[in-house]
Amino acid sequence: MERDAHIRRLDHLLTNCFAHRGHAVLLEGPVAGGKTELLRTFAAKATEAGARFLGASCSAAERALPFGVVNQLFRGTVWPAEQSGRIDALLDSLRSGDFGDGSATGLPAPELVRACHELAAVVLGLAAEAPLLIGVDDLRDADVPSLEFLLHLVRRIGQARILLVLTDQTTPWPLNRRFRGELSRPPYAERLCVDPLTPSGSARLIADALGEETAREVGEAFLGASGGSPLLLHALVDDHRRHGEAPLAQGYGLALVSALQRAEPGLLQAARALAVLGPDATPAEIGRLMAGEAADTDRAGVALRALNAAGFLDGSRLRHPVAVTAVLDDLPSQERADLHRRAAHLLYDRGAGALEVARHLIEAGHTQVPWAETVLSEAAEHALLDDRPDLAVECLKPAHQAAADERSRSALRARLAQAEWQLSPSSAARHLSPLTAAVGAGHLGLSDGLVLIRQLLWHGRGEEAADVLGRLRARASSARPVNLAEAGALRDIEVWLAWTHPTLARGRRTPVLPADLRYGVVTPGTDPQLQAAASLSDALSRGRAQEAADHAEQVLRDLPLHRRSPWAEEAAMIAVRVLIQVDRLSAAASWCDRLLETTDARNATTTRAVLSAARADVAVHQGDLAAARRHARSALELLTPRSWGVAVGLPLSTLILAATRTGEHEEAARQLTHSVGDTMFQSRFGLQYLYARGHHFLATNHSHAALADFLSCGELLRDWGLDAAGLLPWRTNAAEAWLRLDNKDQARRLIHEQLARPGAGTSRTRGPALRLLAVAGPPGRRLPLLTEAIDLAEASGDRFEQVRVLAELSRAHRANNDKRRARLLLRQALHVANMCEMKPLAQELLSVSADLGGAESMADGLEGIASLTDSERRVASLAVLGYTNREIGVKLYITASTVEQHLTRVYRKLKIRRRKDLPADLWANLRKTG
Repeated sequence: MERDAHIRRLDHLLTNCFAHRGHAVLLEGPVAGGKTELLRTFAAKATEAGARFLGASCSAAERALPFGVVNQLFRGTVWPAEQSGRIDALLDSLRSGDFGDGSATGLPAPELVRACHELAAVVLGLAAEAPLLIGVDDLRDADVPSLEFLLHLVRRIGQARILLVLTDQTTPWPLNRRFRGELSRPPYAERLCVDPLTPSGSARLIADALGEETAREVGEAFLGASGGSPLLLHALVDDHRRHGEAPLAQGYGLALVSALQRAEPGLLQAARALAVLGPDATPAEIGRLMAGEAADTDRAGVALRALNAAGFLDGSRLRHPVAVTAVLDDLPSQERADLHRRAAHLLYDRGAGALEVARHLIEAGHTQVPWAETVLSEAAEHALLDDRPDLAVECLKPAHQAAADERSRSALRARLAQAEWQLSPSSAARHLSPLTAAVGAGHLGLSDGLVLIRQLLWHGRGEEAADVLGRLRARASSARPVNLAEAGALRDIEVWLAWTHPTLARGRRTPVLPADLRYGVVTPGTDPQLQAAASLSDALSRGRAQEAADHAEQVLRDLPLHRRSPWAEEAAMIAVRVLIQVDRLSAAASWCDRLLETTDARNATTTRAVLSAARADVAVHQGDLAAARRHARSALELLTPRSWGVAVGLPLSTLILAATRTGEHEEAARQLTHSVGDTMFQSRFGLQYLYARGHHFLATNHSHAALADFLSCGELLRDWGLDAAGLLPWRTNAAEAWLRLDNKDQARRLIHEQLARPGAGTSRTRGPALRLLAVAGPPGRRLPLLTEAIDLAEASGDRFEQVRVLAELSRAHRANNDKRRARLLLRQALHVANMCEMKPLAQELLSVSADLGGAESMADGLEGIASLTDSERRVASLAVLGYTNREIGVKLYITASTVEQHLTRVYRKLKIRRRKDLPADLWANLRKTG
């Protein structure tokens, strides 16, 4: 490809050769530029034309073998018997000859000159019988005696039928300067330059090999990775044929390395230095890395120009990451480590960034320098800022090893544990015992100690957490004067414990700040996310979630700004719980979704898992069971149950509850087989787990077991002093279990207790209580109670509760012989149940529909909706949502009179009389059509 001019020139010289006008040609160009392929192609043509081809390929390994190239030229050809003996005898004499040393005079020894003369005489004699094409590839690696023979031959080639074609790299440091000088002297010698392929030539090569369509797809990438080097292009094509993609190390990378190994050593050294230092390295730095401690800027600059000419570089960088990997992987491990070590020192002396220097220290395993700890520690901070906890871990491990004293080593271990926590809490657990010992020895600061408490509690190690907390309390109380920042942090941890792990905080809520300082004061020097977690925990513990709702949204809004805080995901979990508590479910879902999007580009597995679990919790409260299952499963896939520790109760409880409500009882039972440990039930996660398990037992007709779980929830809340906070409507759930056991008295007692509790006025607490009170009470009171309950269910956004209240309302209207209203309510309940995949409720509703006209009657409304025109359907859908005629007209750009006309036709087609009788299916239609 793109070698037509070269072939034409060689063809012309071959024609002259046949006419006794011999010539020598040097094909030179960058490494891997296609010189060898050009020589082979021309040799095949010359042989077909009647020339005898003598070929040799030089190797650096055979450079010390006298007349090695000459032996290849003659031994590789079958000669007639009368010539073969003479040639063999001459070659044998060359092998055993002593050709002296001409280095003192700069001229070859007389013995070598005589041997070359004899060889040339033989070759000239052979050329007299048949034209000869002599081809020598990679001339730079030829042995010195063979070079002297070739020079001897060039001087006598003018009247002989000999065409001598040699290939060599364009190199700034030629080993055979005298020989190349002779070739530069006309008239019987010339040089032809063989350059890499142009972009159009590269495209043609790819198209010929892979077809036009594939060439269009991969051509730009191939050209970018090869720089027009035929060797690299062929490697890319071969990779694509074998694997369907390129570049791959086994083809492209190996081809690059093999070419560099055959090139001048300076090129390989420069490529290695560039692979280590990266594209921002200066020629001086590359030269220093090539030459050890002494910089050789000129040599590096020449090598970089040669690599660019070969197409191996794009400016100052290797063309593909595979090239970087291949060049470095070719180095023995010790040499590679030494190269990185020297690079680290070079960059540190230059004042390069900590991350850049740390990368080389890590690669070299070199931390025994005074500045290693500082650089690695700073690099870890930068990595965490860049959301790279994995890189932070790589930096902190050697920094911890390089620490000068126990206090520094403990602080670095704490930071390492926090970085590993973001990737996998189970991996970070190996640091907990040494860190606990460090607290005992006084080597760990308060902020790290408080994080350690959370990590110990996460893994269910309550006794160790209590010991650490006791030591931190004692240290703070003995300090004089009082450190307000430390006292504030201890106050925050106490308040947080009262909500999350009450057994550890019970009886220990004495203030650690002076009495005139209120809890809401922000204490400088403490972690803002710990303060947020404590503030929100305090609101939940005191039943004041409503007052903290705006603060909870602010915490979630600011979470990306505090993502490096070890308390960030804890604050997020508690903030979401506050929003759930006050029925801001849409806001909670929206914040979780936004934050999950921000974690897509971050390597923060734990944060993403926690947010997924929180999002699942919100979804199950909304009655969006499919989303609840999806997010809960994602949380359990991101972190194993072992990594979740006692917090596994959060995603497990959500998954159990969602599976129960969708009728997947076997799935719920499987989740209940997970070993959760007794320590989980000393935390709020155990409370949620018991609540979900109770609902599973209730749905599977194990009412006594369900009652036991709900009563256990109440007992825990009372023991923890949190029953007054209204965190969990356990009395309502226990009342439902009593109803299943046909004990209405106990049920009514618990319901009345629930309704009398502080904070029982929230929609999600009061609504279910009123529904059960209607079921347990006299028929005459049912409709008023259920009417209020449905309003509360709609206000809370809990679709599961909506379906249950709608079903009870349908039963109540049926009992009053209002079958038409009962049917409409049942249809609405069935629609929501189907939409949210509440299979058990949907089946129950379908069975009830038999008393109201059966499935055909249920379908009547749907058929009526199908008869509506698009305009009528849009108007009716907005009417279902409660818009007035004027508001509907504004939205649809029609008059209020037109709206009234549409509604009149809708009533007639659906056989109803009033707007309030419009079926809920119309709302679903609006959702589908947008």
